[in-house]
Amino acid sequence: MPGRSAPSPNLALSLLLGLVAVLVLAPLGILLYQSLLSAPFFAPVKRLALEAYRYLLHDPYFFEALRNSFVIGLGMVGVAVPLGGLFAFLVTRTDLPFARFFELLLLAPIFISPIILGIGFIVVFGPSGLVSGLVETAFGRVPWTIYTLPAIAVIAGLTHVPYVYLYVASTIQNVDASLEEAARVAGARPFWVAVSVTFPLVRPALVYSAALMLLLGFELFGLPLVLGDAKGIMVITTYLYRLTAITGTSAYHLMAAVGVAIVVIALALVLLQRYLVGRMEGRYVAIGARGYRTERLPLGKLRHVWALLLALYLLVAVVLPVLGVVFRSLVISWGPGVDLREVLTLGHYLEVFKLPNLSRAVTNTLVVAALGGALALAFYLLIALGIQRGGGYGRVLDYLAGLPRAVPGIVMGLAFLWLFLFLKPIAPLRNTLFALILAYTVVWMPYGVRLLTAALLQVGREVEEAARIAGASPVKAFVHGTLPLLKGGVLTAWFLLFIQFVREYSTGVYLLTAGTEVLGAQIVALWGTGAVDVIAALATLQVVIVSAVFLLANRLGVRPQGL
Repeated sequence: MPGRSAPSPNLALSLLLGLVAVLVLAPLGILLYQSLLSAPFFAPVKRLALEAYRYLLHDPYFFEALRNSFVIGLGMVGVAVPLGGLFAFLVTRTDLPFARFFELLLLAPIFISPIILGIGFIVVFGPSGLVSGLVETAFGRVPWTIYTLPAIAVIAGLTHVPYVYLYVASTIQNVDASLEEAARVAGARPFWVAVSVTFPLVRPALVYSAALMLLLGFELFGLPLVLGDAKGIMVITTYLYRLTAITGTSAYHLMAAVGVAIVVIALALVLLQRYLVGRMEGRYVAIGARGYRTERLPLGKLRHVWALLLALYLLVAVVLPVLGVVFRSLVISWGPGVDLREVLTLGHYLEVFKLPNLSRAVTNTLVVAALGGALALAFYLLIALGIQRGGGYGRVLDYLAGLPRAVPGIVMGLAFLWLFLFLKPIAPLRNTLFALILAYTVVWMPYGVRLLTAALLQVGREVEEAARIAGASPVKAFVHGTLPLLKGGVLTAWFLLFIQFVREYSTGVYLLTAGTEVLGAQIVALWGTGAVDVIAALATLQVVIVSAVFLLANRLGVRPQGL
């Protein structure tokens, strides 16, 4: 008696492809549609028009915001790429003291929201900052200000050094170390080994990182918001966020046009990034045998000088800002002549857990990160399987899954808000955590899919094929054959997604409602009220959650990748 035929693989792939296409393209479609209307899409009177784009082309604030984003992007390239490349070489290739400890701290800022680091810089290096006060006491004046466009660009570059470090370090570890060893045998010092051998071989990673920094410069939201808002310095994302205040009305069509402009710019930069790396990759990278190892390059008497330089960077860019936020959450006020024993308090934390909206922000964040991360992980695994085994379908799926990389979180959050308002059947979901989980899932799709695709590539299909020969269905063969071998990669991906979902802030800005508060979006919402005490407490709680999970994941061997 013939058994029932299994569903066609092509049908399953088609359904998966259709679902991914809807999730990625539907929000962008409603964004584009709204930008071509003369009024909100729900208005009774509206027409197709290009009024929104005409407004932007004649608005000097729009072009000023674009210019500021470009300047910040260039600053990030100029600061993050040289420092990230240098630190990657020192940590991975030399006998730098405390290299393992330095690497742990270097990776930490990747999992801390930029808005929290920005607040930390204000507390420490602002006009009334802790370090600023000490410098003023000692020298009579503070020789810097953090509320200027160049300062924001430098701070953005310093806080994004870890991204460059991660890409360059991963590439350096795969470079044929015998080439560096040959240069050392010929008498070259470590500096000239780096300049003449290592960095030319990892040039694609440096170019990729430079293009990424420029892209992130246009997507940056939290840092410019907290450092530039008070001085009227707008970038393209804060221009979008403040557009209602600028125009004096809920200008949906203008907001949509700005969103479309940001997506077009980001997509162009992503394509430029891929083009440049594609042209250089085969010409410069030399991969050696994985079994080859060489001794670390000796830095000699300078090893402690380089360690001090790296420690100074970590102190300024990571340790002091984070400690500054924690300190601000524990005091009522501070300044010259203030006795800390009289101003220390836990009242800000009591307020967090006393006010329903703030306490919900903590619990909702954990739910979204744990449950949402698990649901997203299962979905990403299906996509990764489709990419690996889908042939032509897989190539299309790969492109669609990578498309959200060109869409900043704040734009995707706005697009999902309008999608929930536009489609009446799903409108009730707008006031639930499902809306946030769905938006987060799409925003972090390129990251999660890349993690699981890499994990799948490391697992052979022999066990699964043996199960198929023994008569198991494709699903059973995968569940009992391949999936157990993926356990480590899946656990790694879940940890990393959990952390990213906790730190995410811009995507939830427009999706924030009573009952769906999360830490990141709540911090942004409170920033305009000036409630710095409570903001510092919320930021500290986010840092504590992320740090605890990061340290646990690190002990289990989980390492950031595929950003």
